[in-house]
Amino acid sequence: MYSHNSTVVIRTAILEDIPAIQIIAQQTWPHTYGRIIGKLQIEYMLELMYNKQTLMNQLFSGVSFLIAELDNLPVGYAAFRAIEGTVYKLDKLYVLPEAQKLKVGKKLLHEVISRISNVGGNELQLQVNRKNKAVTFYSRMGFEITRQEYFHFGEGYYMNDYIMSLIL
Repeated sequence: MYSHNSTVVIRTAILEDIPAIQIIAQQTWPHTYGRIIGKLQIEYMLELMYNKQTLMNQLFSGVSFLIAELDNLPVGYAAFRAIEGTVYKLDKLYVLPEAQKLKVGKKLLHEVISRISNVGGNELQLQVNRKNKAVTFYSRMGFEITRQEYFHFGEGYYMNDYIMSLIL
């Protein structure tokens, strides 16, 4: 569908992008987490984290969302926020499976880093499931594992994550 000749455009997400963010999440999560956490936990977490009200609350409370487009179609998104002083957290970074080999994730991450650096941020942290292939991606991008955490997510579900950090 997309080719290496397609131009990636990264822009700030707006309220009208919520349906696109939801669709991308619904298409990427089973691909990303299907063998890690299972269908029921995916459905639970998607409903909890990606319902319209939750995403609106995040947009209005200072979480910055970016949309990545190829050929004018949304194919990925990222969300980040300040957590303490000059430390920021990357809360979300997902790219449709068919666009993952086109460096969309890398471009989204570079844009997040650029925006954080431009406002004086000096560290970017993230949480990633220990079994997620993205651990390799983040390591290649310069992130280092700082610790392991085991979080209760509700309804008997847990997140078994690495906390990774990049000093900017």
